[in-house]
Amino acid sequence: MDQRPTTILVAPLNWGLGHAARCIPIIRELKALGFRPILASDGQALDLLKKEFPDDTLLELPSYQIEYAKEGRNFKWKLLKNSPRMIEAVLDEHRIVKGWVKEYDLDGIISDNRLGVFSKKVPSVFMTHQLNVLSGNTSWITTQLHRAVVKKFTECWIPDFEKKPNLSGKLGHLTKTGLKLRYLGPLSRLEKQPLQRKYDVMVILSGPEPQRGMLEEILRHELTDYPNRVLFVRGVVEAEQVISQEGSITFYNYMGSEELQQAFNESGVVICRSGYTTLMDLAKLGKKAFLIPTPGQTEQEYLARRLKKEGLLPYATQDKFRISQLDDVVLYAGLPKKKSSIDWKKLFCLFEGK
Repeated sequence: MDQRPTTILVAPLNWGLGHAARCIPIIRELKALGFRPILASDGQALDLLKKEFPDDTLLELPSYQIEYAKEGRNFKWKLLKNSPRMIEAVLDEHRIVKGWVKEYDLDGIISDNRLGVFSKKVPSVFMTHQLNVLSGNTSWITTQLHRAVVKKFTECWIPDFEKKPNLSGKLGHLTKTGLKLRYLGPLSRLEKQPLQRKYDVMVILSGPEPQRGMLEEILRHELTDYPNRVLFVRGVVEAEQVISQEGSITFYNYMGSEELQQAFNESGVVICRSGYTTLMDLAKLGKKAFLIPTPGQTEQEYLARRLKKEGLLPYATQDKFRISQLDDVVLYAGLPKKKSSIDWKKLFCLFEGK
């Protein structure tokens, strides 16, 4: 009688596409080593996983209903206003996962920032790059609350280097935590390829509305008379891929991993948010970029400021970005080129009781 495969639930948060995207290399490695991944999320994160892994079991979790404010200064208060719905979703997903542990005979759980996706009955991993949760003058409170949640998990995986140079800075590095931390090194679903340049500029967007759409409109306006070749990936996962051409700009609503890998490798400068998953992709591919952090999202603003201060990547606030600022990119060194190698077999031993 064949032994059943070790079954692992992988559940990324639906906050843009970054959490789902950085889970893709983990899911690939689980499958390569003979594990059976079951995938769960909601919204566009779940849509992305369905497109990447159509033959795997995919389950839906309650939505945290994360929305950005139109004004950056209202970002924190918008999240606070939505917090009762978010807490309800966290409690619901925890109840659902308790049932899944029995229904699917789960051997382990990997939660990328989903607070209620854990079980006392199986090893449960929380993956995050934020041990310090920056929220302005409430950072101490949000960090303590977040740490209390992480303590409910067996381990906490940080997709970054433990030592300097690293990508997350003070977000992912603390002196004392009381948590069982494991630094993986940066995670990216993309690989560097020696391809001929096809586009001078690549724009890649992601994140919840309305800020994703607001930046798209700003960039469309700024690029109207831009003479060079531009690839514009809108970051909207839909049933069908839509490609259109406007002057020197080629628009895609979304791209799968293989297309995105080729696009990055065929492009020059990248214009993007300073989301952490995007930064890991840029580091892996050795790409220079211009960053535009999401207004009011303290984490992205911190990362952009830090990278500019260290002379690595330039940035501008969303309301002050002008296409002429792309000329500044050559003055910056780019992200640190530091290789990481993960012993996946050893990492996944957690789920086999070894």
